[in-house]
Amino acid sequence: MTRLSTFAMLSGMFAGAALISAAPPYKAAAAENNNASRHTQALPRTLMLAENAGEIRRPEAGKAKPDGLDNSKPDAHGSPNSDEELYPTAAQCGTCHKQIYEEWSSSQHAYASISPMFHKFEQKFQTLTQGTVGTFCVRCHQQVGTQLGEAREAPLWARSQISREGVTCITCHRVKEQYGKVNGERRVEPGKIYEPVYGSGEKSVIKNVIANKETYSVKTSAKGRGNDIHKGMITNDQITKSEFCVSCHQVAVNLGIKLEIVWDQYRDSPARKAGITCQDCHMGKVPGQSKGYATAPSAIVGGKEINPGRKHANHRFIGPGYSIAHPGIFPHNVKAQAYSIKDWLQFDWRAGWGTSKFEDKVADGKIKVSFPKRWSDPNDREDAREIIDENLKKLDARDVLRRRVMENSSKVDGPFIEGTPKVGSVLAFSYKIKNTNTGHNLPSGSLGAQPQLWVNVALVDPDGNNVWESGYVDSNGDMADLHSLDVAAGRIDTDQMLVNFQTKFLTTNVKGTDREMYLPVNFDIDPLPQLRPPSIPTTVLNHPPLVRMENHSLTPLGVREAKYEVPGNLISKPGRYRLAFRMRSRAEPIYFMRFVGATKDMERSMNERIMNFHDFAVDVDVKG
Repeated sequence: MTRLSTFAMLSGMFAGAALISAAPPYKAAAAENNNASRHTQALPRTLMLAENAGEIRRPEAGKAKPDGLDNSKPDAHGSPNSDEELYPTAAQCGTCHKQIYEEWSSSQHAYASISPMFHKFEQKFQTLTQGTVGTFCVRCHQQVGTQLGEAREAPLWARSQISREGVTCITCHRVKEQYGKVNGERRVEPGKIYEPVYGSGEKSVIKNVIANKETYSVKTSAKGRGNDIHKGMITNDQITKSEFCVSCHQVAVNLGIKLEIVWDQYRDSPARKAGITCQDCHMGKVPGQSKGYATAPSAIVGGKEINPGRKHANHRFIGPGYSIAHPGIFPHNVKAQAYSIKDWLQFDWRAGWGTSKFEDKVADGKIKVSFPKRWSDPNDREDAREIIDENLKKLDARDVLRRRVMENSSKVDGPFIEGTPKVGSVLAFSYKIKNTNTGHNLPSGSLGAQPQLWVNVALVDPDGNNVWESGYVDSNGDMADLHSLDVAAGRIDTDQMLVNFQTKFLTTNVKGTDREMYLPVNFDIDPLPQLRPPSIPTTVLNHPPLVRMENHSLTPLGVREAKYEVPGNLISKPGRYRLAFRMRSRAEPIYFMRFVGATKDMERSMNERIMNFHDFAVDVDVKG
C-alpha cells in the first residue's frame, strides 16, 4: 500500500499537503481584481437594502409573545412594534462601538448561528433523537431567536437579523442575573435600544454623554434627533468573571456525559488558583495569555472619543475555531445586508464572480454563465465581490491570531535523537509537547468529534524524497486512524505512530470490546437505541453506562512525549536528512462532517483553513 500524502519541508513548505494547504483560488482572483480596471464602472449603481424583505418570520397576530410581552400597541410614530425591536442588533450597537463591532463580527460568537456545520450537526442530532432534544442546541447558538419564538428548524433566511447574529451584544450585555448554570439556561432582558445595558461598570461615562445630548448628537427615545443610545449602564460584576461563561461552555447531555467540559477543566486549573479568568486570556491584548488589556475609547459618539484610556476587552474571543460559511454571509458586514441570505448562497465566489478577470471574460463572450436573476447585473456582482474580498481579509487576519493563540499556549522541544544515526539502522527520536496554558486542556472545547489537534512529522532524504511520515492524511484530509475511510477500504496503511490529542467517546459494541465513536451513543449499530437508566448511580461508575470518555488532550502545564521510530530499511544512503515537524489543528474531522451530511464545499472550506503551527525542520547527519 502507498500513502496518499507526501511531506517535505526543504524551504518552509510542506510539499505533500496540497489538499490541505494549497492557496485558495480567491487570493489570486482578489489580486487581479485590485490591479485590473473594472470595465463596467461607469454604469450607475443602486443597492436596495433588502434586509431579507419578506423572509423574516414574524409572530402571528394574536399569538402570545415571548416573556409575556404585548407589543401590539403602536409606538410614537403610529407603527406597530415587533418583538425584534426589543432585541437590538450588533449593527445598531456598532454605530457607537465600532471597534468592538469589528472585532466581534469575525468572532466565533458571531459565527454561532451562521455556522453551516452547526446546522448540519443540530439537524442530524434532532433526527437521531426523534426531535426530543428540542431547543437544547439553539438556545445557546441562537439564544435571542429562541426567546423570540422562532422555530428551531427555521433556516437562516427565515430568521430575524438578531437571531443570525448568534452570541451577539445583548446576549451578554442584557443579562442581569448571575446564573452560573450549564446548558444555556439564562435569559436576555428585552428592551429597545434605549434601555440600559449591563457591563463591568469600569469608568463608565455614559451619564456625561446623556447630559450633553446636543454636543454628542444622541437621543434616548424615539423623539428628537441624533443617534440612538442606551440610557445608562448597570453593573453586573459577573460579566468579568469566568462564571459568566459557564452557561454555554459547560454542556452535558441526557446520558449524563459532557460534550463540553471547559469549566470542569478551568475550575481545577492553576489559572483559577492564580485568579486568571477566561476573559484575561481570550479578551486580553495577547491571544491565549494573561498579559493585561489594551486601552481604547469605550465608544465614539458624535465624532468624539469617549473615555479613550479605558481598559479594552477584545471581542474577537480568540481561539482555534474558524468559519466555513459563505464569505458573503460571514463575517458580519453591514454592507452585506444589501443582499438576502438566499442571494448570497447563489453567489459563486469561488468561480470569480465580480473579479475583473472573470467579468472581462463574460463581457468578451469567452465564458457564458447562466446567472441567477439577482446576479444578472455585473455591477451587482462587482459590488458583492468587494464585500467578499473585505470579509476574506478579515478571515485571513483571524487566521494569524488563531496561530498566535495556539503557539502562545504550547511549546515543542526536540527532536531528541537516540544514538548516532546510521544507514540501515532504526532512527529513534522524540519530541516533548507541553501545554503552557494554565487554564484548560489542549485542545479544549467540544469533545467526541472535534476539535482535532495532531502531530505531523516527516523524514526527507538527501535527494529530497520523503521516505517516512507520521500524521499524514488520506484523500479526504482525515488522519489515517480507524475513522479514515481510506484505511477502512484498504487504500492506505493505518498510521501506527500517530500522535493525536483528539478526545473520543468509547461506546459499547454489540458484544465484547468498546469502540471509538464521535457521539456518546453507537448509532452505527443501533439507529434507534433505547437509552435506559443505569441500574447503579452514575456517580459510582464515574460515567454513564455503555459510554466513557477517552481523553487524549493535555492538561494545563501537562507534557507528552511523542516517540517515533523510522525503520532502518528506509534509511538507505548516508548524508544530510531533514526531519520536519508541525502541529495541525482543524475544527472538524471530515468523516464526522460526512456523517452529518455536510456538502463538498463545506469539506473543502474546512480543509483550506486547517492551521499549521510550531512548524520547523532540523538537519540529521546519517553516517555510512
